[in-house]
Amino acid sequence: MKEKDWLLYFAGIFLISLTWVFGYRINQSTFLPLFSSYLLFFCAYVYIYRYTFSEQWVWRFLVLGLILRFMLIFALPNLSDDYYRFVWDGRLIANGLHPLAELPRYYLEQGVAGVDASLFEHLNSKEYFTVYPPVCQLVFSFSCLLFPNSVFGSVVVMKSVFFLFEVGSVLLLLKLLDQFRLPTKSVLLYALSPLVILESFGNLHFEIALVFFVLLSIYLLCKGKWWWSAIAIALGVASKLLPLMFLPFLIKRFGWRRSLGYFSICGMVILALFTPLLFGFVGNFGESLNLYFQRFEFNASFYYLFRSIGYLFTGFNLIAVFGPLLILIAAGLILRLAYKEVNLSMHHFTLMCLASMTLFLASTTTVHPWYLTSIVAFCVLTRFRFPILWSLLIMLTYANYSGVDYHEYLWVVFVEYLLVFGLLGWELKAVIGRK
Repeated sequence: MKEKDWLLYFAGIFLISLTWVFGYRINQSTFLPLFSSYLLFFCAYVYIYRYTFSEQWVWRFLVLGLILRFMLIFALPNLSDDYYRFVWDGRLIANGLHPLAELPRYYLEQGVAGVDASLFEHLNSKEYFTVYPPVCQLVFSFSCLLFPNSVFGSVVVMKSVFFLFEVGSVLLLLKLLDQFRLPTKSVLLYALSPLVILESFGNLHFEIALVFFVLLSIYLLCKGKWWWSAIAIALGVASKLLPLMFLPFLIKRFGWRRSLGYFSICGMVILALFTPLLFGFVGNFGESLNLYFQRFEFNASFYYLFRSIGYLFTGFNLIAVFGPLLILIAAGLILRLAYKEVNLSMHHFTLMCLASMTLFLASTTTVHPWYLTSIVAFCVLTRFRFPILWSLLIMLTYANYSGVDYHEYLWVVFVEYLLVFGLLGWELKAVIGRK
């Protein structure tokens, strides 16, 4: 056996060990063990990608990626407590109650079965209406119907659903890489990504569902099944809303007539999915969504620059102004990209998905690590690799939780975006130079 084969076997075993440590022995406040484990995982991941050449080894590591995910199915999320809200919403639906109708405290006072004080105390958003769309609510309610009295049981069911999404995403990436005549081993950038496995899958973030449905939609478009693609993208919107930003890039590809048909099917499916949540959706869901852009701040890039300028001239935090303003600017830039796009191939569409999501992440007031899941998936289908570097650096933000009280280290944010945008600039220059 060749020396590098032995090293690849060792790297695989190393990932199994680190997954167990990260999933079952790490918590949010232990920054040094957390980041050290993640960094070691990332180094092994890069080594595997760099030195995997044969198709046999690619398939071995694809299987390994699924094994690592399976290992985490039975681990409660250790870096996020969002799953308590998932269970809360699921138990409400299982009791025939609308999760958007009232704030959590109302249901606590009503004495709803399973919605008790112990679960309420774990909620991180007690004073806000839920912000989870219908696909999420369907998974919540399904898990709680199967395990009405067990948080652990409900989490295992949710992660099992996520596992199916991930199997689908990996297979779709393989098909799309073949469709676009790109190297097969690029799939390992997603299949073994520490951010996707340890953060997004391990801590139950629905970007996993978004990635699956968007990739499915792109694949169906490549096969000419545009009406099935419209259904798939609608399911993506019903998982995280964000795929709406990809729709303008289809207008030139379809022409106005077919675009209207595609958007009509998409709209009807979205309406059908959201209809059970319509009572309270527009007002209460919209209120929580509005608060997201006008109150929450975490690991932002351009917003922090605007915020500092606002403090300089007014002495106040102008998030209520700059938060929505930056999102509107991002929306304008996305529309301009769609208007100016010349290359109308489906391969280029994946690049526009990457560009749109990157613009959104650069403009929003909050960028949690798992928000990068989609751009890690999209970069697999392009030549850009800045999301891979970003998926490492963003984990430095867990230093914010290392003290007794939460504190955001802005120097970490500065280093993160300096390196990420630096690599993005270098890659853009390289692409422009090739043209």
